[in-house]
Amino acid sequence: MIKVGQNEIQSVLLQLDQAIYNHTQWYNSITRTLICRLPHDLRDEAKDAHRQCRLGQWYYGAAPDILRAHPGFIAIGAEHKNMHRLAAQLLQTAASGATISSLDYDSFVNVLERLRLQIYTLKHELEEELYNLDPLTGANNRIGMLTQLREQQEMVKRRVQSCCIVMMDIDHFKAVNDTYGHVVGDMVLAASARNVMEHLRPYDKLFRYGGEEFLICMQNTDAVAGYEVVERIRLGLAANRIDYGGKKPLQITMSFGVTMLDADVSVEQSIEHADKAMYAAKIAGRNCTRIWDASM
Repeated sequence: MIKVGQNEIQSVLLQLDQAIYNHTQWYNSITRTLICRLPHDLRDEAKDAHRQCRLGQWYYGAAPDILRAHPGFIAIGAEHKNMHRLAAQLLQTAASGATISSLDYDSFVNVLERLRLQIYTLKHELEEELYNLDPLTGANNRIGMLTQLREQQEMVKRRVQSCCIVMMDIDHFKAVNDTYGHVVGDMVLAASARNVMEHLRPYDKLFRYGGEEFLICMQNTDAVAGYEVVERIRLGLAANRIDYGGKKPLQITMSFGVTMLDADVSVEQSIEHADKAMYAAKIAGRNCTRIWDASM
């Protein structure tokens, strides 16, 4: 999944909509040329035709960097290039006066459909991410949290991979709100979430659980590795200073509770285990990490 803010996702969606429109215009032009036996644009039979069309110009030039490593975006490039290769063959056959075979036409249509599937899948994924983002922090909200955790638990049950979950809470957050006001409190929430997300892998998930509480889901991670990741996050947060426009930047710490997503209990119980471990970290003096065990 693409880890960016709402404004960036909205911008990418607008660009993607324009790319879809440009592709549709190109397809309509090709179809009209073939059916009406009109002279075709020589650029459509060039070896780099996939770069010359307006979709290609966006894809290879103006598309944002945040998309370029995405598997769906890469797949779009492969299908788009193949589509132009097959379109050039159809145009050349039509220009020669020969009959286009049904096999050649079907090959073109099939790759066209695959391209559209890749484009609309990417668009749907971006829309889902936009819908599921907490507008203040940029973390995922709770709407799809349990669904995603249950999907991860199924992987754990089948022994495909392990999954570590972490509950985290900003220390003394009420005092921040009471002392500096809710505007500064919101700045602290947003800055803390951003700092955490910068230390996570692209496929890890940060959810805003509620208020100043967050939940991290780290797939293919055991408790020891999860603890090490969380400690790096904790130390990074403690070292960070949040400039809110006052005389002295704020230093914020967080407490963390780590547990494994258990195959033998409900997802809700695993979350409760992580919550109890986090509470143990609070009791231990805050700004620390605890791993859940049955004694908690």
